[in-house]
Amino acid sequence: MKIKVPFTCIDENKLLPIFLFMVLFTILVMVALQIFGGPLVTGKAPLGIVSYEFAGDLSTARRMIESWDPVVKIYAGLNLGLDFLFLVSYSFAISLGCFLVSRAFVTRSGFVYNFGAVIAWAQFAAAILDAIENYALIKVLLGASNTVLPALAKWCAIPKFVIVGVGLVYILAGALWILVSRLVKR
Repeated sequence: MKIKVPFTCIDENKLLPIFLFMVLFTILVMVALQIFGGPLVTGKAPLGIVSYEFAGDLSTARRMIESWDPVVKIYAGLNLGLDFLFLVSYSFAISLGCFLVSRAFVTRSGFVYNFGAVIAWAQFAAAILDAIENYALIKVLLGASNTVLPALAKWCAIPKFVIVGVGLVYILAGALWILVSRLVKR
């Protein structure tokens, strides 16, 4: 049984250009996130915003926030706000990439095709997890004292990174397989 994949409503000829645009847009947003995230790297937050995402408890999150001066806290807010745009762009780019790769396996391997379909859909779950994570981190940054928020952020970040990582591996491995298959046929 074939699992329905996203993006079947898009004209076949537009899929690759849309994918390439989304990848480029995602890279541009990622560069902006790196610029805004640079000042967040401190001894208490050695990985900047990623350390903050994985703080897991209120005291650790607050120590990170306290290591940021007022200007750096503005950078943190900008980074978290911009991440809402990033989560839309990366989820669409990776999902569309999984869809494009899965099409090559529709007649060769039902399992690989269906796995790609599931991972394509899962990217939107990753985006939802990312949005919840951002909301929790913004609340803590603004002074919320709810001890659940840093744990919520951490436990949304972990599956988000796993889903995104699996999607990227699927795209790269699938694209490599497609490329090698084409070279062997020549």
